[in-house]
Amino acid sequence: MTYIKTYLKKDIVINSIITIHYFEYMKDFVFQGESHDFWEFLYVDKGSVIVQSGEEHLLLNTGDIIFHAPNEFHSIRSVGNASPNLVVMSFISHSPSMNFFQKKRCTLNMEERTLVSHLLSIARETLATPLNLPSIEQVKLKDKIGFGSEQLILLYLELFLITVARNHKGKDDIAPKSPPKISPERALSKSERTTKIIQYLEYHICEHLTLSDICEAHSLSRSALQSLFHKEKGCGVMEYFNNMKIQRAKDIIRDGTMNFTEIAYFLSYSSLQYFSRQFKRITGMSPLEYSSSVKGISQSLRPKDTGGGI
Repeated sequence: MTYIKTYLKKDIVINSIITIHYFEYMKDFVFQGESHDFWEFLYVDKGSVIVQSGEEHLLLNTGDIIFHAPNEFHSIRSVGNASPNLVVMSFISHSPSMNFFQKKRCTLNMEERTLVSHLLSIARETLATPLNLPSIEQVKLKDKIGFGSEQLILLYLELFLITVARNHKGKDDIAPKSPPKISPERALSKSERTTKIIQYLEYHICEHLTLSDICEAHSLSRSALQSLFHKEKGCGVMEYFNNMKIQRAKDIIRDGTMNFTEIAYFLSYSSLQYFSRQFKRITGMSPLEYSSSVKGISQSLRPKDTGGGI
C-alpha cells in the first residue's frame, strides 16, 4: 500500500529567543526608548503604562499587550498609583504571518494569559539568567535542564502568538479603557476557579500580594473569595498564599542556593525578622533550625566511611 504524505503548514515559526523578562517597576518608572531588529511584545500584568509605539502614545492597563515590529521605536513610562508589573519578551521570527502583529495591541483573555504564565514558568525552569534584571541582554541556559525545556519555550511562544492571532483577527486593536467586569471565571466550577486562583498565586509567589489584588484579578468580592477558599481548602486565601511562600522558602533552604536574608528578599518579606516569625509560626521551627534539621537528615542518610578500600 502506498501512503501519500500530507505536509502541514507552519504559519508562525520562532527562530530564536533574545530576552524574556518579568519586571516589577517603581510607579515613577520611565524608559526613554529604543529600537532593534527583532520582535518584542510588552504585556501589562498589573498597573498602567503609557507606551510610545512609533509616533503613537497609548495607554495600556492590566491585561493589555502591545507588539513592536523590528526597528520600531518604543518607550514606556508608568502612570497611576500602582507600580506596574510587565512581561517583556523579544524574539526573531521570519514568518510572513507575523505581519498580523504590526501595530497590534489588544487585551488578553484568560486562555492567553495562562499561556503567558506557562511561558514564564518554563523560562524560569530553563534559564540561568534572572527574569527580573533589565540589564540582561542575552539569556543563558542552566547547566541541567529538563527534557524538552528549550523546545517548550519555542512551542509555548508559537502557541501563544497563534492563539492571539486566531482570537483577535478582525477585532478592534485595543480593548475599551474601562472593560466591563465580566470574568470568564464565572463559567468555571468552584474547584476549577480555585485551581485558577492557585495558579495565579504561584505565578506571583515572589510578590507582595494583597487580598484586593487577588479579588481584582479574578473579579471576585472579598467575601466570595474567602468563602470559596474556606470551602475548597479549609483556610483563607491569604493564609494559603503565606503557606505557599513558606513551602517555597523550605525548598530554597534545602536547595542551598540562598541565605536567609536573600530568601526573605526574594519572597518579598518586609524584613528577615518578619520572614523568620512567619516561618516559625507555620513550621514550628526557625529557618536556622529547619536548615540544621535538613542537614542532619542528609548526613544520616550518607553511607558511612569504614576506612576501607575497594
